[in-house]
Amino acid sequence: MAEFGADDLSGSTFDWTDLSGSTFRAASLSDVTIRGTDLHRVRMRGVELYDVDITGDVQGLRINGIDVTDYLGEQMRLRHPDLELMRPDEPAGFREAWTLLESQWGGTVERARRLPLELLHERVDEEWSFTETLRHLSFATAAWVLRAVEGDPAPWHPLDLPWDEAPSDRGFPRDLDARPGLDEVLELRRSRQAAVRRVIEGLTDESLAAEVTPPDDGSWPPARPFTVHQCVSIVLNEEWWHRQYAERDLAVLEGDATTPVDE
Repeated sequence: MAEFGADDLSGSTFDWTDLSGSTFRAASLSDVTIRGTDLHRVRMRGVELYDVDITGDVQGLRINGIDVTDYLGEQMRLRHPDLELMRPDEPAGFREAWTLLESQWGGTVERARRLPLELLHERVDEEWSFTETLRHLSFATAAWVLRAVEGDPAPWHPLDLPWDEAPSDRGFPRDLDARPGLDEVLELRRSRQAAVRRVIEGLTDESLAAEVTPPDDGSWPPARPFTVHQCVSIVLNEEWWHRQYAERDLAVLEGDATTPVDE
Protein backbone atom coordinates (compact mmCIF):
# COMPACT_ATOMS: atom_id res chain seq x y z
CA MET A 1 0.00 0.00 0.00
CA ALA A 2 1.61 3.25 -1.13
CA GLU A 3 1.17 6.33 1.03
CA PHE A 4 1.56 9.89 -0.21
CA GLY A 5 1.69 12.81 2.19
CA ALA A 6 2.15 16.41 1.02
CA ASP A 7 3.54 15.01 -2.24
CA ASP A 8 3.22 16.89 -5.51
CA LEU A 9 1.80 14.43 -8.05
CA SER A 10 0.26 17.13 -10.24
CA GLY A 11 0.33 16.35 -13.94
CA SER A 12 0.58 12.59 -13.33
CA THR A 13 -1.02 10.04 -15.62
CA PHE A 14 -2.48 6.79 -14.25
CA ASP A 15 -3.16 4.17 -16.95
CA TRP A 16 -4.76 0.89 -15.86
CA THR A 17 -3.87 1.82 -12.27
CA ASP A 18 -5.84 0.18 -9.47
CA LEU A 19 -6.77 2.88 -6.95
CA SER A 20 -9.74 0.98 -5.54
CA GLY A 21 -10.10 1.35 -1.79
CA SER A 22 -7.88 4.44 -1.74
CA THR A 23 -8.52 7.43 0.50
CA PHE A 24 -8.01 11.04 -0.55
CA ARG A 25 -7.86 13.59 2.29
CA ALA A 26 -7.32 17.31 1.72
CA ALA A 27 -6.16 16.41 -1.80
CA SER A 28 -6.48 18.62 -4.85
CA LEU A 29 -8.18 16.97 -7.83
CA SER A 30 -8.80 20.24 -9.63
CA ASP A 31 -8.49 20.23 -13.42
CA VAL A 32 -8.37 16.42 -13.41
CA THR A 33 -9.51 14.52 -16.51
CA ILE A 34 -11.02 11.07 -15.91
CA ARG A 35 -11.82 8.85 -18.89
CA GLY A 36 -13.05 5.28 -19.13
CA THR A 37 -12.75 4.86 -15.37
CA ASP A 38 -14.97 2.98 -12.92
CA LEU A 39 -16.25 5.11 -10.04
CA HIS A 40 -18.42 2.49 -8.37
CA ARG A 41 -19.43 2.99 -4.72
CA VAL A 42 -17.44 6.22 -4.39
CA ARG A 43 -18.18 8.26 -1.26
CA MET A 44 -17.34 11.96 -1.13
CA ARG A 45 -17.66 13.95 2.08
CA GLY A 46 -16.97 17.63 2.65
CA VAL A 47 -15.95 18.14 -0.97
CA GLU A 48 -16.27 21.20 -3.18
CA LEU A 49 -17.65 20.49 -6.65
CA TYR A 50 -17.60 23.59 -8.84
CA ASP A 51 -17.95 23.58 -12.63
CA VAL A 52 -18.00 19.77 -12.84
CA ASP A 53 -18.91 18.16 -16.18
CA ILE A 54 -19.84 14.45 -16.09
CA THR A 55 -20.68 12.38 -19.15
CA GLY A 56 -21.33 8.68 -18.74
CA ASP A 57 -23.56 5.98 -17.33
CA VAL A 58 -24.91 7.52 -14.11
CA GLN A 59 -26.92 5.40 -11.69
CA GLY A 60 -27.64 5.90 -7.98
CA LEU A 61 -26.14 9.41 -7.76
CA ARG A 62 -26.89 11.15 -4.46
CA ILE A 63 -25.92 14.76 -3.81
CA ASN A 64 -26.37 16.09 -0.28
CA GLY A 65 -28.60 13.13 0.46
CA ILE A 66 -30.82 13.61 -2.58
CA ASP A 67 -30.88 10.94 -5.29
CA VAL A 68 -30.77 12.94 -8.53
CA THR A 69 -30.78 9.91 -10.84
CA ASP A 70 -34.50 10.14 -11.59
CA TYR A 71 -34.17 13.85 -12.32
CA LEU A 72 -31.34 13.18 -14.74
CA GLY A 73 -33.38 10.48 -16.44
CA GLU A 74 -36.39 12.78 -16.73
CA GLN A 75 -34.31 15.55 -18.28
CA MET A 76 -32.75 13.11 -20.74
CA ARG A 77 -36.20 11.88 -21.79
CA LEU A 78 -37.41 15.47 -22.29
CA ARG A 79 -34.39 16.42 -24.37
CA HIS A 80 -34.05 13.13 -26.24
CA PRO A 81 -37.42 11.33 -26.44
CA ASP A 82 -35.94 8.81 -28.88
CA LEU A 83 -33.50 7.52 -26.24
CA GLU A 84 -36.19 5.26 -24.79
CA LEU A 85 -36.41 3.52 -28.17
CA MET A 86 -32.80 2.42 -27.71
CA ARG A 87 -33.82 0.11 -24.85
CA PRO A 88 -36.09 -2.41 -26.62
CA ASP A 89 -37.11 -5.76 -25.21
CA GLU A 90 -38.59 -7.44 -28.29
CA PRO A 91 -37.43 -7.98 -31.90
CA ALA A 92 -39.78 -5.37 -33.37
CA GLY A 93 -38.36 -2.78 -30.98
CA PHE A 94 -34.81 -3.53 -32.09
CA ARG A 95 -35.82 -3.17 -35.72
CA GLU A 96 -37.53 0.16 -35.00
CA ALA A 97 -34.50 1.45 -33.09
CA TRP A 98 -32.03 0.42 -35.80
CA THR A 99 -34.13 1.95 -38.58
CA LEU A 100 -34.20 5.22 -36.66
CA LEU A 101 -30.45 5.14 -36.08
CA GLU A 102 -29.75 4.50 -39.75
CA SER A 103 -31.91 7.49 -40.68
CA GLN A 104 -30.37 9.77 -38.07
CA TRP A 105 -26.82 8.81 -38.98
CA GLY A 106 -27.63 9.43 -42.65
CA GLY A 107 -28.40 13.04 -41.81
CA THR A 108 -25.28 13.35 -39.64
CA VAL A 109 -23.05 12.03 -42.43
CA GLU A 110 -24.56 14.48 -44.93
CA ARG A 111 -23.86 17.26 -42.46
CA ALA A 112 -20.25 16.11 -42.17
CA ARG A 113 -19.81 15.95 -45.96
CA ARG A 114 -20.25 19.71 -46.14
CA LEU A 115 -17.04 20.20 -44.18
CA PRO A 116 -13.46 19.97 -45.49
CA LEU A 117 -11.88 16.56 -44.90
CA GLU A 118 -9.16 18.01 -42.65
CA LEU A 119 -11.84 19.15 -40.20
CA LEU A 120 -13.28 15.63 -40.09
CA HIS A 121 -9.90 14.49 -38.72
CA GLU A 122 -9.87 17.25 -36.10
CA ARG A 123 -10.62 16.54 -32.46
CA VAL A 124 -12.86 18.89 -30.48
CA ASP A 125 -12.01 19.21 -26.79
CA GLU A 126 -9.82 16.08 -27.04
CA GLU A 127 -12.78 13.93 -28.10
CA TRP A 128 -12.64 11.66 -31.15
CA SER A 129 -12.73 13.25 -34.59
CA PHE A 130 -15.68 12.48 -36.85
CA THR A 131 -13.75 9.84 -38.79
CA GLU A 132 -12.46 8.29 -35.57
CA THR A 133 -16.02 8.09 -34.27
CA LEU A 134 -17.12 6.15 -37.36
CA ARG A 135 -14.09 3.88 -37.03
CA HIS A 136 -14.94 3.17 -33.40
CA LEU A 137 -18.53 2.25 -34.27
CA SER A 138 -17.15 -0.19 -36.83
CA PHE A 139 -15.04 -1.69 -34.05
CA ALA A 140 -18.06 -1.95 -31.73
CA THR A 141 -20.04 -3.82 -34.39
CA ALA A 142 -17.13 -6.14 -35.11
CA ALA A 143 -16.79 -6.91 -31.41
CA TRP A 144 -20.40 -7.30 -30.32
CA VAL A 145 -22.09 -8.54 -33.49
CA LEU A 146 -19.47 -10.30 -35.62
CA ARG A 147 -17.42 -11.80 -32.76
CA ALA A 148 -19.91 -12.12 -29.91
CA VAL A 149 -23.13 -12.97 -31.75
CA GLU A 150 -21.82 -14.62 -34.92
CA GLY A 151 -18.62 -16.13 -33.49
CA ASP A 152 -16.11 -14.75 -36.01
CA PRO A 153 -12.75 -14.90 -34.17
CA ALA A 154 -11.07 -12.25 -36.33
CA PRO A 155 -13.58 -9.81 -37.81
CA TRP A 156 -11.25 -6.82 -37.55
CA HIS A 157 -10.48 -4.29 -40.26
CA PRO A 158 -7.27 -2.22 -40.09
CA LEU A 159 -9.38 0.92 -39.61
CA ASP A 160 -11.31 -0.44 -36.62
CA LEU A 161 -10.64 1.76 -33.60
CA PRO A 162 -11.09 0.48 -30.02
CA TRP A 163 -11.83 2.72 -27.07
CA ASP A 164 -8.95 4.92 -25.93
CA GLU A 165 -8.23 2.97 -22.75
CA ALA A 166 -8.24 -0.44 -24.44
CA PRO A 167 -5.19 -2.63 -23.71
CA SER A 168 -2.74 -2.92 -26.58
CA ASP A 169 -2.21 -6.69 -26.45
CA ARG A 170 -5.65 -8.03 -27.40
CA GLY A 171 -5.09 -8.73 -31.09
CA PHE A 172 -7.30 -6.01 -32.54
CA PRO A 173 -6.08 -3.06 -34.64
CA ARG A 174 -5.26 0.28 -33.08
CA ASP A 175 -3.97 2.67 -35.74
CA LEU A 176 -4.21 6.11 -34.14
CA ASP A 177 -2.27 7.78 -36.95
CA ALA A 178 -4.50 6.70 -39.84
CA ARG A 179 -6.11 9.54 -41.80
CA PRO A 180 -8.45 7.75 -44.22
CA GLY A 181 -10.82 9.56 -46.53
CA LEU A 182 -14.45 9.81 -45.51
CA ASP A 183 -15.60 7.52 -48.33
CA GLU A 184 -13.14 4.83 -47.25
CA VAL A 185 -14.42 4.97 -43.69
CA LEU A 186 -18.03 4.97 -44.87
CA GLU A 187 -17.45 1.89 -47.04
CA LEU A 188 -16.38 -0.04 -43.93
CA ARG A 189 -19.17 1.58 -41.95
CA ARG A 190 -21.85 0.49 -44.43
CA SER A 191 -20.67 -3.11 -44.35
CA ARG A 192 -20.83 -3.14 -40.55
CA GLN A 193 -24.26 -1.50 -40.54
CA ALA A 194 -25.44 -4.21 -42.92
CA ALA A 195 -24.19 -6.84 -40.47
CA VAL A 196 -26.23 -5.29 -37.66
CA ARG A 197 -29.28 -5.10 -39.93
CA ARG A 198 -28.82 -8.77 -40.85
CA VAL A 199 -28.75 -9.86 -37.22
CA ILE A 200 -31.63 -7.62 -36.17
CA GLU A 201 -33.86 -8.74 -39.04
CA GLY A 202 -33.37 -12.33 -37.94
CA LEU A 203 -34.17 -11.77 -34.25
CA THR A 204 -36.89 -13.75 -32.51
CA ASP A 205 -37.92 -13.80 -28.87
CA GLU A 206 -35.96 -17.01 -28.45
CA SER A 207 -32.79 -15.80 -30.16
CA LEU A 208 -32.81 -12.56 -28.16
CA ALA A 209 -32.72 -14.54 -24.93
CA ALA A 210 -30.11 -16.99 -26.20
CA GLU A 211 -26.61 -16.91 -24.71
CA VAL A 212 -23.47 -16.55 -26.81
CA THR A 213 -19.82 -16.69 -25.75
CA PRO A 214 -17.14 -14.85 -27.76
CA PRO A 215 -14.05 -16.84 -28.82
CA ASP A 216 -11.64 -17.52 -25.97
CA ASP A 217 -8.54 -15.91 -27.46
CA GLY A 218 -7.91 -12.95 -25.16
CA SER A 219 -9.42 -10.43 -27.56
CA TRP A 220 -12.64 -8.45 -27.07
CA PRO A 221 -15.32 -8.99 -25.80
CA PRO A 222 -14.14 -11.34 -23.02
CA ALA A 223 -14.97 -15.02 -23.37
CA ARG A 224 -17.94 -15.17 -21.01
CA PRO A 225 -21.65 -15.67 -21.71
CA PHE A 226 -23.73 -12.74 -22.97
CA THR A 227 -27.29 -12.80 -24.19
CA VAL A 228 -27.89 -11.67 -27.75
CA HIS A 229 -30.11 -8.99 -26.20
CA GLN A 230 -27.10 -7.61 -24.29
CA CYS A 231 -24.81 -7.65 -27.32
CA VAL A 232 -27.17 -5.87 -29.70
CA SER A 233 -28.24 -3.41 -26.98
CA ILE A 234 -24.59 -2.39 -26.54
CA VAL A 235 -24.41 -1.60 -30.24
CA LEU A 236 -27.60 0.51 -30.07
CA ASN A 237 -26.22 2.38 -27.08
CA GLU A 238 -22.89 3.04 -28.80
CA GLU A 239 -24.59 4.23 -31.98
CA TRP A 240 -26.99 6.58 -30.19
CA TRP A 241 -24.50 8.23 -27.87
CA HIS A 242 -21.72 8.65 -30.42
CA ARG A 243 -24.11 10.36 -32.82
CA GLN A 244 -24.92 12.85 -30.04
CA TYR A 245 -21.22 13.51 -29.59
CA ALA A 246 -20.69 13.78 -33.35
CA GLU A 247 -23.51 16.29 -33.76
CA ARG A 248 -22.17 18.33 -30.85
CA ASP A 249 -18.67 18.47 -32.34
CA LEU A 250 -19.84 19.10 -35.90
CA ALA A 251 -21.50 22.28 -34.64
CA VAL A 252 -18.10 23.45 -33.39
CA LEU A 253 -16.33 22.44 -36.60
CA GLU A 254 -18.92 24.27 -38.69
CA GLY A 255 -18.04 27.41 -36.78
CA ASP A 256 -14.35 26.78 -37.45
CA ALA A 257 -15.06 26.36 -41.15
CA THR A 258 -16.76 29.78 -41.38
CA THR A 259 -14.31 31.70 -39.19
CA PRO A 260 -12.04 33.94 -41.33
CA VAL A 261 -8.33 33.21 -41.01
CA ASP A 262 -6.28 36.26 -39.99
CA GLU A 263 -3.66 37.10 -42.56
